Amino acid sequence: MNADPLPVLSPDIYKILFEKSPGSLLVKADKPDFTVLAASDAYLSIHGVTRPTVIGKGFFEAFPIPTGFDDDINAREVFKKVIETAQAVEVPAYRFDVFNADTREYEVRYWSSRNTPITDAGNNVAYILVTIADITREVKAKEAAEERENRLHLAAEATELATWDMNLLDHTLIYSPRLAEIFGHPPETRITLAEIRAQVNSEDMQNIVIKAYQEALKKGNYLYEVRIFLPDGSIRWIRTQGLTITDENKRPVRLLGTVLDITDSKRDEIRKNDFLAMASHELKTPLTSLKAYIQLLTKRLLPSTDSFVDNALLKANNQVNKMIALIHAILDLSKLESGKLQLKLKDFEINKLISDTIAEINVSNPGYVINFEPDEIIIDVNADKEKIGQVISNLLNNAMKYSDQGTRITVSSKKVKGNVRVSITDEGIGINHQDQAKLFQRFYRVENEKMQNISGFGIGLYLAREIIKRHKGKIWMESEEDKGATFYFSLPLPVQISLFAQ
Repeated sequence: MNADPLPVLSPDIYKILFEKSPGSLLVKADKPDFTVLAASDAYLSIHGVTRPTVIGKGFFEAFPIPTGFDDDINAREVFKKVIETAQAVEVPAYRFDVFNADTREYEVRYWSSRNTPITDAGNNVAYILVTIADITREVKAKEAAEERENRLHLAAEATELATWDMNLLDHTLIYSPRLAEIFGHPPETRITLAEIRAQVNSEDMQNIVIKAYQEALKKGNYLYEVRIFLPDGSIRWIRTQGLTITDENKRPVRLLGTVLDITDSKRDEIRKNDFLAMASHELKTPLTSLKAYIQLLTKRLLPSTDSFVDNALLKANNQVNKMIALIHAILDLSKLESGKLQLKLKDFEINKLISDTIAEINVSNPGYVINFEPDEIIIDVNADKEKIGQVISNLLNNAMKYSDQGTRITVSSKKVKGNVRVSITDEGIGINHQDQAKLFQRFYRVENEKMQNISGFGIGLYLAREIIKRHKGKIWMESEEDKGATFYFSLPLPVQISLFAQ
C-alpha cells in the first residue's frame, strides 16, 4: 500500500512559512547588489526595519552596517564564495548589536549564519538563503569560562601551584609548565607519568601515593605529602591535592589536581619537631628525679601531723605528673607529625586497662567520683596498650578538668557490631555545637568565660584522635552546654576464628 502523496503548497503558503521562520533572508545572486527578495519577521525585527523598506533593495542598502562595524566586507566575500563554489558557507560567530527601543541603547549580540545556494535549471546559483541564529548566550558562557580559566591560571602562577589532569583510562597526563619545574626540569620539558612517579621516594610511593590513589577512586578526594628526588640528587617535599571526575555511570575517568612545593615549610616543621623532641627528652630526666624525691619525701614524712606538708606533697606530685604527661604529649606530637609514631600491637584486656587507669587517677585526684560500668567482664583487644591507656587517661583528665569536684564521671565499655565502644560521661560545663566540630583539631581551645582559668595546649584530644585513627577506630563526642559531655571511642575487635570452620 502506497502512502498518500504530499500536498503541493501554493506560493502564498510558502511565503507565509518563510516569513514566520526564525531568522531567514532570501537574496538574489546578482552581485554586487544582492537584491533582497524576502525576509522573515524575526530577521526584520533584529535589524529594526520593516518589510516594505527592504524588499527589492540591495542587501547592503537595506541593512546598513552601524558605524564602526566592519562586517560588510566579510558579508560580500561570503556571498561571492557561495556563488563561486555553489556550496553553503557558514560563519560560526560574528557580532552584530541590536537596538533596544525601550532602553534606546544597542545590546551586544552574537550570531552564526549559514548561507545556502539555490540553483536554477542550468545549475547556476540564482539565490542565496541566509539563515541566522542568536548565539549570544553560548558566546558569553564561553567567555566566562575562559575568564575563569585565566583567573585560575593567574592564581596558580601567583601561588606557584602546578596543575595537572590525568586520564584514568589510558593514564595520559596534561600539566602546566610549573609541574616540570617543581620536579627539577625546564618548564618546556615533556615528562610522562612514569617518569614523575620514578622521582617519588619509593617508600612514600608504596605507603602514601598508592594508598591515596586507591582512596581517591573510592571517595573522590586526593591529598598527600611526599618526598621527591630532583635530577641533581636533591630532595624536595611536595603536596598533591585533587579530585576524581566520574562519567555518567559513576565510574572514575579523570583525576584533576594541583602540586605545590612545600620544602621550606616542611623543613621548618621537621626542625621544630626535632627541637621539641630534644627539649622534651632533656626535660624528662630532671622531672623523673624530682618525682622520685617527692615520693621519698612522702614516704618519710607521711602520715604527718602537719596538714600543710600532706597537702604540699600531694600538690607537688600532681604538678610533676601533669608536666610529665605534657612532655609525653609533646613527644608524641612531634613523632606523629614526622611520621615516627609507631604502634606496638598486642593482645590485652581493655576493661582491666580502664580499671587500672581509673585507680591511678583516683590516687592523684581524690575529689572526683569515677564509676566504671562495663557491659561485659572481659573484652580482649589487639592494640597498643600504652597508647590506648594514654587516650583513656586523657579523656578522664579532660572530664575532670571541665567538671566540679564531687561530681560523677561514668565510664562504660561494651561490644557493638564487631567493635568495643568506650564512653566517658561527665556532669561538667558542656560544649556548644559550634566548638564541637573543631574540638579534635590540633591546638584548638574553646574560648569563653567559663574556661579562662582552665589550662591546656589543645593537643590532648588531637593526639587521642590520631591514636584511635591509627588503630582504624573512631572517636567522637556528644554534648550540650551546661549539661556535661560524653566522649566515645571505638576499636575493632580481633576476628574470632572458629576451630570448626571449614
